[in-house]
Amino acid sequence: MYGTGGGGGGGGEVSGRSREKQSLNYGDPLYWDLRYMEEGGAAFDWYQRYSALRPFVRKFVPTPARVLMVGCGSAHMQMDVRDMSFFRDESFDCVIDKDAPVCASQMVEEVSRLLRPGGIFMLITYGDPSVRIPHLNQARYGWKIVLFVIPRPGFQSTEVSCPKKSILEPVPLTEKGQLPAGYVLEDPDSHYIYVCKKMHEFMGTNPVYRNQLEADGEQ
Repeated sequence: MYGTGGGGGGGGEVSGRSREKQSLNYGDPLYWDLRYMEEGGAAFDWYQRYSALRPFVRKFVPTPARVLMVGCGSAHMQMDVRDMSFFRDESFDCVIDKDAPVCASQMVEEVSRLLRPGGIFMLITYGDPSVRIPHLNQARYGWKIVLFVIPRPGFQSTEVSCPKKSILEPVPLTEKGQLPAGYVLEDPDSHYIYVCKKMHEFMGTNPVYRNQLEADGEQ
């Protein structure tokens, strides 16, 4: 397993760093250097605990598999996700990312390049389909996209009348790749998990969405 993430660390005074950080954006490496210095080098990894993500990893990540962790925070090695030329084409079975809000098209292009045919890109994010599907659903990637929604850690539902759905139950998407009209999130701050399977050939220019990936024998 490989990880790419931000660097940083170091102590010292933080006066002035916050003001400087506020003048930068997420895509600027200096923003993250300043942020990690403010946090005293503390590691930060995931929105979700592994216990919540385990069912998805077990279902979609083959064993053994060559896995790349993209954007894994301050706890692992540094690499610019927009240029991962250190790795050869089609060299990973799975790429996992906890978000992709900045330089998304460049990063996703690299992810597509690194995945073997049949490989999985798993994106865990706050971003709903209206802001993530346009980046993911590009004909040149040729991905089948399945969406799952899970509550944030510690969320307690107040609904007691309806049976609890399995977290592995896909959320249907409209032809335009959006949540169905009237769809209500159990947790307003839910996390979205996009499971994107790289097909052997491009699927054309029309959006392709599935409520499930291929049959077990074809995964």
